[in-house]
Amino acid sequence: MTKTSHEAGLCVTINSDDPAYFGGYVNENYAAIQDALAFSDHDLLQMAKNSFRSAFLDPSEIEGYLAQLDEYDNGGSGATPINIV
Repeated sequence: MTKTSHEAGLCVTINSDDPAYFGGYVNENYAAIQDALAFSDHDLLQMAKNSFRSAFLDPSEIEGYLAQLDEYDNGGSGATPINIV
């Protein structure tokens, strides 16, 4: 269902819920869904962007995180993990 939804253009995101209790930290969830459903790195990037676009953040914060993802995707000098405060 997730792959079909993503391919249909729906806003799919990858999340974790109380990872210390349930396991499944968000980075592990990204790896698991990529392995299980053969998502490309580009697909995962789109899902990460979807997560920020659907977050309850100020628009300027969202744009900042999206810019960091784009820079990471382009291998820029800021290609480091995103620092979420």
